[in-house]
Amino acid sequence: MLDLMHIAKTEFEGGDLKDLLNKLYSETDVRPKGYPDALVWKGGNHDDNINPICHSLTDAYALLGTIAAADILNLPFYAVPMWSQIRHDTKLEALSWFGNMENTSIKWSTAGDAYVNDKTGNRVVVMGKSGNAPLRTQAGVFCNVRPYGPITVVRCMPCLPYSQDKSKFIVNEKTGIVHTEMNTPGIQMAYACRLFLKMINDTGKLGRVAFKPTQAMEDGINAGLLIWLLEGTKFTVGRKWAVNAYEEHKENIDKIIALLPSDFKKGMESWSGKIEQHIADTNYGLLIWDLIENQECIILATDLDGDRLTDLLADISDPLRAFGQKLLEHTKSNVTIDSAWKSMGYKTGNGRDMTSVMYRMEGPPIHEQTLGSADAMLLRLLDGDESMGGSKKPYDPRIHFVLIKDAYMDANPNNKELEIWLNNVLKEFDQIYSNPRPGFIDGYKKLKKSIKPW
Repeated sequence: MLDLMHIAKTEFEGGDLKDLLNKLYSETDVRPKGYPDALVWKGGNHDDNINPICHSLTDAYALLGTIAAADILNLPFYAVPMWSQIRHDTKLEALSWFGNMENTSIKWSTAGDAYVNDKTGNRVVVMGKSGNAPLRTQAGVFCNVRPYGPITVVRCMPCLPYSQDKSKFIVNEKTGIVHTEMNTPGIQMAYACRLFLKMINDTGKLGRVAFKPTQAMEDGINAGLLIWLLEGTKFTVGRKWAVNAYEEHKENIDKIIALLPSDFKKGMESWSGKIEQHIADTNYGLLIWDLIENQECIILATDLDGDRLTDLLADISDPLRAFGQKLLEHTKSNVTIDSAWKSMGYKTGNGRDMTSVMYRMEGPPIHEQTLGSADAMLLRLLDGDESMGGSKKPYDPRIHFVLIKDAYMDANPNNKELEIWLNNVLKEFDQIYSNPRPGFIDGYKKLKKSIKPW
C-alpha cells in the first residue's frame, strides 16, 4: 500500500516531491523528442503486449488520484512531473517534456492560480498559470475534441476570431500565422478542418460549422480553408455562407496551403456527408434542439466560440431537467425527471463528465480532463474531515479510471483482453463506490484489495 497521505502532505507543504517520486518509480531511457535531459519516470508492469501511456503528474487530486489509480491497476506507464512548483522551476520546460512524449497521454487541468517558491524562497504566483496555453503550443496541439451526449465539438486552438480591421490583417507566408491583434495558426486550422471532415465521413453524423466569416477577418481565412478542403469531395452542403470565403481571401489562404504537406488532401475525394455552415453566435440555439432531439452532430468551432459552446453544453442539461421536473409536478405525475431522463435515452450529466481529447500535428493524442475544485477537496482530506461533517461527499476518483481506460484503449485499439479487463475494473469500482461513498484513503485500500492488478 502506498502512503498517499504522506505524498499529499509533501506536496501541500512544498516538500521534495521529486525525491519522493524518484523512490517510488524507476528511471527510464525514454525521452521526449528534442529534450534529452527531461525527467521521465517508468511504472507499472511493462511487457510486449501493452503500449504504455504517459501521465502528467500535476497538482492536488490530479496528482494523488493518478498515483493511486496507477498503483491499483499496474498497467505500464511513463510519468512526467508537471506540478506547479516544477513548472515554475523549469521555466515551463516541463510542459515541453510532457507535450513531446511520443505516447498517448493524459493531461489534468487544475486551477491556474497557485503560489510557489521562487529562488529566494519568496511565495509568488506560478509562472504561466495553469500552463494550458503554452503546453498546447509546445505540443503542436491543433484542436481538442469534446463529446457530450449527441454533440461532439471539434475546437481549433487557439484560432481566436477577433479582428475586423483590414489594415492590420496579414498572413505570414513563412509560418502561416494569420496576424491581426491576435495570432491564429492557419496550419493548425487546416488540420482541424480535415479532422472535422474525416469524423463526419467516418461516423455519418451531421456536421455543423460555427464560424463568423462575415464578422471576423480570421474566420474568413478559416472558412476559406474549409471551403478549399471541401472542393473535390462528395460532401453536400445544406445551409451555406452568403460569400465564398476562399475566393474572397484566396491570396492569403494560398500562403497557408503552400505550407501544408503536398498530400494533405489525399484520399479525401471519396469522403462524404452533410454539412451546415452557420454564423457562430446566432445559431447556438440550434444545439439545444439537437440535444432535445438527440440529433447526433459534430461541430467545428474556433477556440473563443468553442469555449462558449462547450460551456453551453455543460450547463444546459441541469436547467432542462429542472424544467422537466416542474412540468411533471405541474401535471401531478409520480415520475421523477431523473428516471424519465434516462428512460428517454438522454445521457448528459452536469458537465463535469465532459471529456476532452487534444490532437497533435505529430504524435498520438492527449486525453485531457479538468478537476475544478481538486485543491479544496484535498485540503479537506488533509484536515481529516472529507465530508465536512456530512455536508460534502468525499472525492470520487472514478474519472481517473475512466480517463485511463480511454487512453489505454486509444493506445491499444485491438486488445480485447485489455478492454474486458478495464471494463471489469470499472464494475469493481462502482460496487465499492456505491452509496455511501468511502473516503479517499479507505476507497484506495478497498480497490487495492478487490482489483487484481494487470
